[in-house]
Amino acid sequence: MLSHKYIKWFFIALLTCLWYAYFSCKLPLFLIFIAILVWLGITAWGSFDIRLNYFVKAYSSNKKINRNIVALTFDDGPTEITPEILNLLEKYNQKATFFCIGKQIEKYPEILKSIVGQGHVIANHTYSHTNKMGFLSKKEVNNEIASTQNIIQRITGKIPNLFRPPFGVTNPNIASACKENRVEVIGWNVRSLDTVITSGDKILSRILDRFEKGSIILLHDTSTKTLNVLERLLIIMEKKQIQSVTVDELLNIKAYK
Repeated sequence: MLSHKYIKWFFIALLTCLWYAYFSCKLPLFLIFIAILVWLGITAWGSFDIRLNYFVKAYSSNKKINRNIVALTFDDGPTEITPEILNLLEKYNQKATFFCIGKQIEKYPEILKSIVGQGHVIANHTYSHTNKMGFLSKKEVNNEIASTQNIIQRITGKIPNLFRPPFGVTNPNIASACKENRVEVIGWNVRSLDTVITSGDKILSRILDRFEKGSIILLHDTSTKTLNVLERLLIIMEKKQIQSVTVDELLNIKAYK
């Protein structure tokens, strides 16, 4: 597994050696540029693939689980679709974790209360879910997390222990802000791409192809498309006797502080 700390020092040492060899007239300059490009490539990969734990430790599944369980997770709510998601989960007796955006919570505080009231877990997904998440300063990331923590606490009395960065993007500023706010970072190993793929059949197929015991499945409670896919998925899970539990139960960690 890649680690930003060790990769950084490896390439610093490598480039120092290459630079020395270049000035000793024993190495062409283009090899130094290749090494830099490889370093940048690895860093970019680590930034956008949360499963690598490159900048911060993130839980993306539980492969050691011996129960027939998974964790359904929903990002970007609450929205007007969320109550319908909740109804389906209740109908099929399944639990889920909702990674909520602060500004959405301010629009739908009663829905947030319903999520908690029905036995699901709420978690932090920043305040604004900005597309510039990977370019924010440490202070800005900290504000994104802390403000949503405060909003959730004010409405529910609970302080989330779970956090998912938008788009799964991580970097040193995000890692530092997570540490300061003392939150556990949650990723996924099954990405439905339900906000990108237009066909419900393709979304469901993508989930089922990657679906296994201990998986964390990423969905969004933002569209009727996902709602329709969810019911089909829950029917299959019921037939196969697969239970969805909250992320904290799947990983045996705390949901709230």
